[in-house]
Amino acid sequence: MDYLADFGAKLGLHMNVLKSNSFMAGDHDVETILSSTQLSRGTMPFQYLDIPLAVERLKNARTILNVLAQYEELSNQYVNCDKSTIYFDKHDIHKREILCRLAITDGQLSFMYLRVSLFVGVPRKSHLEPIADQRLFKDEATEEKGERARMASFVGAVAIADLVKTTLGPKGMDKILQSTGRGHSVTVTNDGATILKSLHIDNPAAKVLVDISKVQDDEVGDGTTSVVVLAGELLREAEKLVHTKIHPMTIISGYRMAAECARNALLEKVVDNKLDAEKFKTDLMKIAMTTLSSKILSQDKEHFAKLAVDAVMRLKGSTNLESIQIIKKPGGSLKDSFLDEGFILDKKIGVGQPKRIENAKILVANTAMDTDKVKIYGARVRVDSMAKVAEIEVAEKEKMREKVQKIINHGINCFVNRQLIYNFPEELFADAGILAIEHADFDGIERLALVTGGEIASTFDNPESVKLGHCKLIEEIMIGEDKLIHFSGVEMGQACTIVLRGASPHMLDEAERSLHDALCVLSQTVNDSRVLFGGGWPEMVMAKAVDELARKTPGKKSHAIEAFSRALVAIPTIIADNAGLDSAELVAQRAEHHKEGSTAGIDVISGSVGDMAELGISEAFKVKNAVLLSATEAAEMILRVDEIITCAPRRREDRM
Repeated sequence: MDYLADFGAKLGLHMNVLKSNSFMAGDHDVETILSSTQLSRGTMPFQYLDIPLAVERLKNARTILNVLAQYEELSNQYVNCDKSTIYFDKHDIHKREILCRLAITDGQLSFMYLRVSLFVGVPRKSHLEPIADQRLFKDEATEEKGERARMASFVGAVAIADLVKTTLGPKGMDKILQSTGRGHSVTVTNDGATILKSLHIDNPAAKVLVDISKVQDDEVGDGTTSVVVLAGELLREAEKLVHTKIHPMTIISGYRMAAECARNALLEKVVDNKLDAEKFKTDLMKIAMTTLSSKILSQDKEHFAKLAVDAVMRLKGSTNLESIQIIKKPGGSLKDSFLDEGFILDKKIGVGQPKRIENAKILVANTAMDTDKVKIYGARVRVDSMAKVAEIEVAEKEKMREKVQKIINHGINCFVNRQLIYNFPEELFADAGILAIEHADFDGIERLALVTGGEIASTFDNPESVKLGHCKLIEEIMIGEDKLIHFSGVEMGQACTIVLRGASPHMLDEAERSLHDALCVLSQTVNDSRVLFGGGWPEMVMAKAVDELARKTPGKKSHAIEAFSRALVAIPTIIADNAGLDSAELVAQRAEHHKEGSTAGIDVISGSVGDMAELGISEAFKVKNAVLLSATEAAEMILRVDEIITCAPRRREDRM
């Protein structure tokens, strides 16, 4: 009874004596045991899960085979003898025959099953402690340890990499993302960061790769797919090494050495033409065209590369892309897109407003211009005559007239407001010859304030404390069928607007993402002007250097370094596969071409190995460097995991 009580306390289970039987072996005081435990006496043979448990010893291997066959038939499961173990009595004379016949492993007691020790002899408290440990967490919390946790991490990360790797390269495919929310909005894209941030993911390792993709997008704008694919390939290779009993810390150490070697190999090959303005602009054009080659704009990449380079060169070294506005207008074709100097606001000029203003003084505001009504929630006004109502209306109009007069006193001829401007104040502005623009979106007025040199105001009692914006000309223009307001000659000379035209909103959204990536890469390249060839050439240079390091490195680290090299080569292999080419043949040909000073890479357009220098395929060093280091650090972080604890959800307490 002590044993049963101890077992129940440790396991957290209550034994139902009405459903339990006791089976006796040897000489015992049977009646005393049955009366004290209140258990029924069981008789052999009996069945468990419809499988009869034998009374006598199993005579030979044939008997065991019959039992296994019956088990497989009833349980619909296959018994794998290669992964199974059999346990014998110490004096079983059929042991050798059974082991030879079944090709099964001889097990030794005691052993662990589901982290619970199976024992020989009388159970003691120490045997039940592993069971008690299972109740460390709350009921709904889960825990995975060791190989199981590592495997879950590998599977999640590799699955995410496999999801986006088909979008890699100039011939990569697009994904359709459909929202489950109201409207069921549809996004068509091949941008890795856009795809991954739209997914709802439970696997923690997969979330790490999603995060590095977002950071890559924020940091340099391009390489969001490459960084996830490289991290996935590093983990795929690491999984193979872990199965060969190489410790994760050894793999991490090898990966660190390989990453440092790969980065140094790239640094030796970079080209920097910043001192030669003409060559540097040519480099920027090549980088822009390479970036746009894998986007929807690839057919018109020269046109859009010129737009992007011209816009970035106006920034004069700044990485603040806020002064470059992108406006999307459906209609026409992508080739009709153009770059306009100045700022374009997607609003119309109201009726009775001046359509053209020279030497404009602009007040940008975010204030309520609709106080010609009682706005206090739940307010009631009781009057005894209509004359009183008229008095209230007159008072409200006078209050608005005073506010408009304060604004006019700033000496402006253009007023842009974030909120609505009602009819009465609009009339007052028109009478004063002031252009009033209402309901400008918040991004629009922030950018307008930036490029005109003004600040957003909300109070107007002190005109001297308000900073006005200035531009040479404000006029209404037409783009397609739409009227817009054009601000030219703005104070921030580098400000410009890129107007995108296209057949559908989906195409324009993807074109905007593609152009934004190119602008980000170019603005970063202006600061860090080091350039590399593209087309898989950097990966081959890095792989060659890492292979040489592996040959010089003794011990198990060399296997990790070789694995890093294989992961690097996987990138151009995937690019070739996505183009429908024979990747193995192309990679082999390129390896033959890769001698000292070679610029050979994969030309997916012609389907052969080409000279990247002649083809003008270039990439920014900063992008490749970020991809290499981020992917390596993400793989290292996931490799360090040996336990995953999923916490129980917090429940809201019932309130009486």
